[in-house]
Order: sequence, then structure tokens, then C-alpha cells
Amino acid sequence: MGFDDWFLGDGERGNPACRLPAWCTGNVVRPLVDGACYFPRLVEEVSALGPGDHLFFTDWRGDADERLTPDGPTVGELFAAAARRGVVVKGLMWRSHTDELAYSEEENRQLGDEVSEAGGEVLLDQRVRRAGSHHQKLVVLRRVGDPGRDVAFVGGIDLCHSRGDDHDHGGDDQGLPMNPAYGDTPPWHDLQLEIRGPAVGLLDRVFRERWEDPHSLDTHNPIARIRDAVRHADLRADPLPERPADPGPAGTAAVQVLRTYPAIRPGYPFAPRGERSVARGYAKALRRARRLVFVQDQYMWSPHVAHLFAAALRRSPDLHLLVVVPRHPDVDGRLALPPNKVGRLQAIETCRRAAADRVHVFDLENRDGTPVYVHAKAAVVDDVWAAVGSANLNRRSWSHDSELTAAVLDEARDERAPADLGGRGDGARVFARALRLRLLREHLERSDGDDADLVDPASAVRAVEEAATALDDWHRGGRRGPRPPGQLRHHEPERLSRPTRLWAVPAYRLLYDPDGRPWRDRLRNRW
Repeated sequence: MGFDDWFLGDGERGNPACRLPAWCTGNVVRPLVDGACYFPRLVEEVSALGPGDHLFFTDWRGDADERLTPDGPTVGELFAAAARRGVVVKGLMWRSHTDELAYSEEENRQLGDEVSEAGGEVLLDQRVRRAGSHHQKLVVLRRVGDPGRDVAFVGGIDLCHSRGDDHDHGGDDQGLPMNPAYGDTPPWHDLQLEIRGPAVGLLDRVFRERWEDPHSLDTHNPIARIRDAVRHADLRADPLPERPADPGPAGTAAVQVLRTYPAIRPGYPFAPRGERSVARGYAKALRRARRLVFVQDQYMWSPHVAHLFAAALRRSPDLHLLVVVPRHPDVDGRLALPPNKVGRLQAIETCRRAAADRVHVFDLENRDGTPVYVHAKAAVVDDVWAAVGSANLNRRSWSHDSELTAAVLDEARDERAPADLGGRGDGARVFARALRLRLLREHLERSDGDDADLVDPASAVRAVEEAATALDDWHRGGRRGPRPPGQLRHHEPERLSRPTRLWAVPAYRLLYDPDGRPWRDRLRNRW
């Protein structure tokens, strides 16, 4: 097996302007499951930075007062302290929409102000498609003069409220308002990767491309320009320090950086017609799937994306699709809720029409019975290819917003049977299999190492189905007797009436899951 069997080659990314290497080998990749695992690692690594080192970050939302450990520091304190020590701190936050629309413009601005007052520089970036967002969640830490200690964090966890939950899922004390079903401190499941090795240099380049984009930060937003002028906001990116040499090999994992950039005018210098390598990377991996596709996703709600999974199920009669999603959308209300439901209903129906008995969809709850909001965006295909990032499985994330995903293919093999799920000589890979087992153990409430029956896809599907059925039966029986172990419940999307669908489907397609592809690609149904 070659890397190009699973990864996109140079000519497959669909963006001739891309200057990133197709992939790089020799990395160590570690999954950080849930914010309570990620945030302390971020504090430890940022606190060790010294004068002249680099701290670069991008995010969708940032809350300066979010505590990263129970006793602090907050995000603002951590980054501001680094800037005062002489660390080069640069950040790109999505400008966002006004707080009156339940977005985070003021929170993002506050984080930027705190860091900038300490000597860093954080820009509010609105170089997006109309009604789009910058959704990438990236932190790159470079130790100038000691590249062996460079590290990057990439995935789905924002530096904001609600994200600091742990594997018991009691919620973050600093919770954001959500659908009332999730309570005052919504339980939150999420995932970030810690990466060391040459891929850190790759992710450094991703940040620098956006930072050095010469176009106005306030694209398509004249009102924002006026507000920025009144506030004397920083609208010009200062030059970055010279890019350090890439770290040397540190492990056995190959990493491919996948991105989404929309087609906008003026175009990005690094993606003049956009880039949809997240979509293309998933499509290529799914064409190779034979036994098990394991997915966790906040918004598996696009039939356009679900068709790729359905096609994989039709090609491979032994393939099972195991999906973990939130029980409820994050919003509520008579007008907001139906469009959020209709896309997922269509996506699940599309997959089940292909192979109803091989599609397994679950949601999560904690031991109090409160639903857990699944914000993770991860996939594992046949225990070979794994992907973690900011991109959800919907058309918006695959074409309209900016997104960043790391695909991982470990050269180290896991020899436990079955050692080659697809029967093509690919072999099971250590990282992909370990990630899948780590997530399943959390959802089944098992201790480390208690996963012998989860290695084989057939027995793993049985174990998950049995656990979810036991918990469903316990609820139906009035919650009498000891609660069965596990967090998994069978997910049954609520049916919508025909009149509701008549208005919810267009609203979903236009507002919630828009298409950012050029018209030529839309007409050809090409990512």
C-alpha cells in the first residue's frame, strides 16, 4: 500500500495554487478527547514558551474568560502572559456576527483586545463568503532554536465557554446557552489532535497563508469598516517573523492537511477558486472502505454528503456505518428547530435506503440522563485512515466556510486480528485503531484496555448495539434497577410533517447548509 492509495495526490486537491506538500511523514499524533484533556496540555505548552518563540492561533469563537483548568489561567490570561514574556503571539479570529444574533463578535473582540494590550496581535477576520465563517481551530507553537519541541493542536475544540468538559460529561461550569434539553451546563464531547514532527511546519504554513492575505479584513462588510474606524481597530497585519525550519521526524504517522476555502471575490491568493480538499479527502477514503466507517459529527445533516456514504455501503456488502451525533440541535424554537432537523433526517434516510441493517446511528447521554452535545468531527475508515478537524459532514463545511482537518495514516501496524480489515494489504494502523477504541471505550464507560471485543468490526457493532439497547430498555422500563453502563442511545430523528418540510427544506439549504462551490462545480456535482 502506498500513501497515495488513501491520501490525495498533488493533482487531486483541486487547488492548483496550493503550495503545501501533499503529506509529510515522521509525526507523532496524539488524540486529546474532550476539553478537559486538551486545555491543560495547551496551558503546559504555552507556559513553556520563551522570548522569540511563536504562538499562532485561529478560531471561530474565543472567550477571554474561559478557564482552561479549574484554577485558571483563562484563555486571555494565558495568551497575554505569553505576549508579555516576549512570545510572538498572532491570532486570527472570525469577526462573527453581533451578540444579539447569538453569535460572538464582542467575545472575539475582547480576547483580541486582551492579547493585543499585552503586546500580541489578534485580528478579526471577515474574509469569508456571505453568511460564512472562519471555522478553523488551530494553535501552532514554535520553539525558535529548539524545533524538536514544536507542537500544533488542530481539531474541533474552540477556545471558549462550554468546551471544558471531561469524559464523565458533567458539563463546563462556564456553559453557553443552548437548547434547554442540554441544561444550564451542557455536557460536551469534543476532540483535538496534538501533533509533533514535520507536520507542525505544514500547519504553520496554513496560518501564514491566511495572515499574509493582502485583502481587506472587512470584505463585504461596510458597516464593520465604520465601526472599526470608530474603535481604531487593527486592520493591518504586521509582518510575521521568518518561518523556522520544520521539525525533524518524531514518529511513525503521516499527516495530510485538508482544507475548505469557499470560492469568493476577491479570491484567496492561496486558493483563488476555493479549495475543497476536506470533501475530496473523505470521498477518496470512502471509496476504499470495506468493513467499518466510524464517524462522530456535530452536523451529519447533508444528503449531498450522505450520498458518498450510501455509495460506499452499496459497493461493499460487508461495510457497516457507525455514527455518533447529538440527540438534539444546539438551537430550539419553532422557526430555528425544523431546518436543523430536516438535513439530518434526509442524510440518515439516504444512508438507510442503501443498507438499513448496516447503518447504526447513536447519540449520547451522561449518567444523569442529560444528552451530551457531540461537537467532535472525526472519522476512522477500516482502522487505516483517520481524520479529525473542524469540518462537519455537511455542505457548508465542505464548501462554504473555512475549515481545517488533519488526516492521519500511521506507518505502524496493529497486528491484532483482524489485522487487515479491507483485505487489500493495507493492514490495521496503530493510530486509527487506537482512536476508534479510545472513543468507544468512553461511550461504553469502559476502562483502558477493556476493548478485546471491540477490535473486530462485527463484534464491535454487536457490543455497541447491545449497550444502546440495554440503556434504551432501561429508560422504557421506567429507569428501574441499576442503570446499564454506557452513554449510547439509539438515535431516532424526529419526523417532520409535510407542511413543515415545505418551508424547512428551502430554509435549510439556503441558510443552514449553503453551497460555496463555483457554479460549474455545482452543475457537475463535483467537489
